[in-house]
This record gives sequence, C-alpha cells and structure tokens, in this order.
Amino acid sequence: MLRSCYPVLCTPDVAASAAFYREHFGFESAFEADWYVSLRHPDSGDELALLDPAHPSVPAGYGEAARGVLVNLELDDVDAVAARLEAAGVPVVQALRSEPFGQRHVIVRDPGGALVDVITEIPPAPEFAEAFGIDV
Repeated sequence: MLRSCYPVLCTPDVAASAAFYREHFGFESAFEADWYVSLRHPDSGDELALLDPAHPSVPAGYGEAARGVLVNLELDDVDAVAARLEAAGVPVVQALRSEPFGQRHVIVRDPGGALVDVITEIPPAPEFAEAFGIDV
C-alpha cells in the first residue's frame, strides 16, 4: 500500500533551497541535515524534499541538480504571490499570465535551478472545458 509520494530535488545548496520554500511558500522542516531537508506544508500536508547531489546515497552518475522539473504549487491568489516573489527578487522565468487550459500562473526558479510553477485555477476556455468534464 502506498503510504506517501513526494518529489526529492537535488540541489547544490540544500540550505538555500530549503529557506526559499520556507520563506516564500510556508513550508516547514520535518527533517533537516546539511545534506537533506524534508519539508511539509502545514495547511495541505504536501511534502517536498531537497538533497545534495554529492551525497553518497545518490547513485553514481546521477548527482546533478534537478533540471527539467516543474514543482507545481496551487495557491488561492497567484497575483498576490507573484507580486511578493518579484519584490523579493526571486528570478521569474515566465511572467504571470492566464492560460486557456484553466490556469493563471507565474514560473520562478528556486536557488537550485528547479522551476516552480505557482498556479491559481481559473475557468478554462470552451475548447478545454470538455477535458475537465464541463458542459458548455
């Protein structure tokens, strides 16, 4: 029986990445070492972990920072969060915008290079409504 599922992102600066998720998104540490931090969000219980890619537990040849990964964080008010992130100097890699498939979002980069897609759901355009089981 599956008991849990969460991403573990390799990052060369575990402390900086953990601070990023705590400061900007409200995660709290569930376990913390200099090479690994497990984070849990107090509202949702969702988890995210960060791992130093040089740690011996990482299989040989795979010790690289996370790339090609988007961490989706769905929030109530992406506009307010996007403004706060930009004011804090968080690197924005895709500006705030609304998508016809039902998302308003901004994509930022965490200190380890992983992309964080900050999302608020919005009504989808008619051409996407059926995919959501919405009658038009």
